[in-house]
Amino acid sequence: MERISLGKIELSRLVYGMWRLGDDADTSAGHVQAKIEACLAQGITSFDQADIYGGYQAEALLGAALRAAPQLRSRMEIVTKCDIVAPVGRHASARVKHYDTSAAHINASVEASLRDMAIEQIDLLLVHRPDPLMDHHETGAALDALVAAGKVRAVGVSNFRPWDFTLLQSGMKTPLVTNQIELSLVAHDGFTNGDVAFHQERGIPLMAWSPLAGGRLLAEAGKPLRDRLTDIGEAHGTDWSAAAVAWLLRHPARIIPVLGTNSLARIGTIATAMDIQIDRQTWFELYTLVMGHEVA
Repeated sequence: MERISLGKIELSRLVYGMWRLGDDADTSAGHVQAKIEACLAQGITSFDQADIYGGYQAEALLGAALRAAPQLRSRMEIVTKCDIVAPVGRHASARVKHYDTSAAHINASVEASLRDMAIEQIDLLLVHRPDPLMDHHETGAALDALVAAGKVRAVGVSNFRPWDFTLLQSGMKTPLVTNQIELSLVAHDGFTNGDVAFHQERGIPLMAWSPLAGGRLLAEAGKPLRDRLTDIGEAHGTDWSAAAVAWLLRHPARIIPVLGTNSLARIGTIATAMDIQIDRQTWFELYTLVMGHEVA
């Protein structure tokens, strides 16, 4: 499995997303451990979490697995996020869903994540959503302090536009190493609205959430696109989803797709996307099919 350098850390080129961990019928420590081991067997060593996933429960499900099998931690990179406050779980008393990038909230979130996941250090902490009330000096100093204290190895953001990214970075000493944004054949605006170009110019790898559009890709795509993806996947002994992920991997910005599924069978085939080589004309063929017209 290819690895991508993000400053002082490395992630596997494909990341396993745990946002649906609590949706599985089996949330036992042993079943979560089986998912982790299925990823590791393919060289997928990076795991994506967030404090809010599963109503603030998904991190604890991972923690239960790591308490039962602590030897797994040294083989993993754990990504998590903070700043969304939703009126559920530990924040049930909140009157309204909101964002909080204050130092107090970030520090409390990190402490809760470390405790829930049964780990001593977060490999990569992301600010989950841009906060209109963010004091970039306060937020930046809090993130710098977490790195200096060894509680977090590296920091980045999620869903930030270029101007949000530069604002926060201007208040920090620690470099922001990634931005996790929505990218897929369906959600392809980032390739033309400046989001991808901004990070590519700076050599900052992007993480792509929902690279299969949350399972909507086939439903929202037309039959020609579905058929072409299926043909590409079958030609490489896999399926349409691997072809859709390979479309993202083809881009020179070194995009890191974050893939989530609760099916052990599907987890076992995630890495097949690495076996598909998408040439330039095929990339544009798929792009054209999803847009419904040829490029100008």
